[in-house]
Amino acid sequence: MGENLFELTTEMRNQASESLDQMSSLEIVTLMNEEDKKVAHAVQCVLPEVARAVDMIAAALEAGGRLFYFGAGTSGRLGVLDAAECPPTFGTDPQMVQGIIAGGEAALKEAIEGAEDSPELGKEDVRRCGVRAGDVVVGIAASGRTPYVIGALEEAKARGAATVSLSCNPDPDISQGVDVSINIVVGPEVVTGSTRLKAGSATKMVLNMLTTASMVHLGKVYGNLMVNVQATNHKLRERAKHIVMQAAGVSYAEAEQLIAEAGGDARVAIVMKLAGLSAAEAAERLRQAGGKVRNAIDQAKK
Repeated sequence: MGENLFELTTEMRNQASESLDQMSSLEIVTLMNEEDKKVAHAVQCVLPEVARAVDMIAAALEAGGRLFYFGAGTSGRLGVLDAAECPPTFGTDPQMVQGIIAGGEAALKEAIEGAEDSPELGKEDVRRCGVRAGDVVVGIAASGRTPYVIGALEEAKARGAATVSLSCNPDPDISQGVDVSINIVVGPEVVTGSTRLKAGSATKMVLNMLTTASMVHLGKVYGNLMVNVQATNHKLRERAKHIVMQAAGVSYAEAEQLIAEAGGDARVAIVMKLAGLSAAEAAERLRQAGGKVRNAIDQAKK
């Protein structure tokens, strides 16, 4: 794989930035901004594949499966970040979405030499996480050739998990045999080979889509409101009240009362108001509806 490294799109020189070290600050950031504008279009080109992955992930999570991200370096950090944001945003169990980075937690802050070069380490991490049939594993590598990610995907497939590859090059090595291959071709970076730039932005955008769209399908969102938000601090407690205000069409004072009666659960508070139920009845209705607010309200009205 080493002989073709510098033929990768992500490793090519960007002609527009060949005089980067001679540019003014404004010229540098203007150029970066122009290059960043290409990212959303590149992501747009792979939306059908992203949607296929979302459908697969949502079905797996609905059935009790888990979503795992495996990556190294920037790719691994982005996976860990997206996974870490799911519990506070969507009220998920931390085990539902997990981000695994080559080299472990220490690699979040500093490079762990050689970790990404070991396919066996990728396989070991998959085994350590107990990946099984019914789970979905997303292997992330901007280059599309990281041995750690290749090993993780191979082991995941061997264990019966569904697999998705996410890269920023066409025809990547990591796409071999996966169920869905997402290849976002953003072009050469402003700083040659620095995939923390456009490739990193494109990867973050797709990861946002994978979890957000999946959680919408799971009923973690009502309308466009994050009704499963975990009110663990003052800001989030206030957000929960405003969510109830908007969803149920009530005043701040009534939302505060509903939230109190619902034990801090915005979903229960909304169902109480819109379905005319007590807190206990609303909670039970939600349980029967699989936690989906809209379904709970519709069932109560029948």
